[in-house]
Amino acid sequence: MQSTATAPVIVLVYSDDANTREQVRLAAGRRLAADLPPVEYVECATLPAVMEELAKGGIDACVLDGEATPAGGMGVARQMKDEIFQAPPVLLLIGRPQDAWLATWSRAEATVAHPIDPVALADALAGLLRGRRGVNAA
Repeated sequence: MQSTATAPVIVLVYSDDANTREQVRLAAGRRLAADLPPVEYVECATLPAVMEELAKGGIDACVLDGEATPAGGMGVARQMKDEIFQAPPVLLLIGRPQDAWLATWSRAEATVAHPIDPVALADALAGLLRGRRGVNAA
């Protein structure tokens, strides 16, 4: 997590599909909300790349594709939560709204269903980042 309120937030986006990663970046944009700093994205297409980026530190939130192959986002989220001390919050992209219950197993903090709704994605991601940074905390 960055040390100043004006430093950009770093969001890791994982999917084996470059189109899905692009959809996430375009839907969320560079500014999620007026009370949050700009967003920078780190894109990963494989589980080893995700774990390498997380080990470096500085990731504020992750958007993981639950439909990715061979390592699905649910499994990646679960592994992150098990292996990374104070792992960043996870927004999981799920294939169907009915699959949201699976996110509880993966320990994801939020879900958004495919096809990606830009408003739902931006709202969910902003909520995770506010919680991570302590913005609007009661």
